[in-house]
Amino acid sequence: MVYKPNKPLFSYRKNSTWIENISIVMQLGLTMAGCIIFCFLVGHMIDARLGSKGIFSLIFIVLGVIGGGVVVYRQIMEILEEDKDRDSHDVG
Repeated sequence: MVYKPNKPLFSYRKNSTWIENISIVMQLGLTMAGCIIFCFLVGHMIDARLGSKGIFSLIFIVLGVIGGGVVVYRQIMEILEEDKDRDSHDVG
């Protein structure tokens, strides 16, 4: 197989839907992970100051999962609403 310099290696137009979906999944995953990690660090700092043995870390991890889930749900609803608006403008 010979490389042709005039032919692009990647076509965004052909792969735009796939790329947009991957970026949305990455955004949601990083949002969830960020919430959990932030809450874990807060819980760990409280445990270190109070001398407790991980109870606050556990509590804050659970709060991070719940909070991250709420944020991800809101992001998904916002994306679906944008798609719905875009589809309604395309039809009419």
